Amino acid sequence: MTEPWDEAEIERPRLGRAAPVRVRVPAKINLHLQVGDLRPDGYHELATVYHAVSLFDEVTARPGDTLTLTMEGEGAGSLSLDESNLVLRAARLLAVHTGRPAHARIHLRKHIPIAGGLAGGSADAAAALVACDALWNTGLARDHLAELAAEVGSDVPFLVLGGTALGTGRGERVSPVLAPNHTWHWVLAIADDGLSTPEVYREVDRRRAAGLADAVAGEPDTLLAALRQRDPEVLAATLANDMQAAALALRPDLAATLAAGEDADALAGIVSGSGPTCVFLAADARHAAAIAAELEAAGVCRLACAVTGPVPGARVV
Repeated sequence: MTEPWDEAEIERPRLGRAAPVRVRVPAKINLHLQVGDLRPDGYHELATVYHAVSLFDEVTARPGDTLTLTMEGEGAGSLSLDESNLVLRAARLLAVHTGRPAHARIHLRKHIPIAGGLAGGSADAAAALVACDALWNTGLARDHLAELAAEVGSDVPFLVLGGTALGTGRGERVSPVLAPNHTWHWVLAIADDGLSTPEVYREVDRRRAAGLADAVAGEPDTLLAALRQRDPEVLAATLANDMQAAALALRPDLAATLAAGEDADALAGIVSGSGPTCVFLAADARHAAAIAAELEAAGVCRLACAVTGPVPGARVV
């Protein structure tokens, strides 16, 4: 079976150097996140099921004499725009890899929250790779871009590809999930402030060293089987996140968000990735809208938005 989009519709156009390139890239949620032991390289071994959802950032790349980055939207004024930004790191990596000058004026329109557990920075890096590949006409295949993306960050390869996928290693080894064509409905409860992913991992390690039994995810096979059934009630019972207890320890207020989702009759609710965004599964679009309205009325989050998935990864629009 194929994902619910036609590959013929998402091929990158061959663009000349003079044409600006606009790329749309989704947020991701983790339907399943199993955190293994800390590796010698400082990362944890992961088994996760990624799912791309319809909350998007946009990256526009134009010809330039140097490499620059500007932005608007979520995080404007607080997000660093220097060489530490993953957008510029991704563009420079592509330039080095292809032997092209790293010349582009990149502008980021941001809607995905910073440090929200939705891989917004990784999404923007994936969009930069796709945009600069088109701007510079380097013509790398999608799988080649995904391989290059692994050098930028663990979540970046998935955001190049999108859809639903199994992630292993530190998350950078991505295998698309061949699930039936089906649209899932979700509600994202976005918190006022972000939460540092490294801090949450440190809390996971601290709790394990203290003998606290937080691991709940197990292997992803049950969730993958649930996806194939296309039944939200079945899928709801399989959502799991080994990082949730650590995120709740650092942000106890998230317990109220999860409880409000339960009160709103969400089928299931979990912390997304390292948090603090919480994600709730709905039966359909109307149910999702009702959950979002109740979450906002309860005052337990800055914003609640209904989204769908899976959607494609970074694509020229």
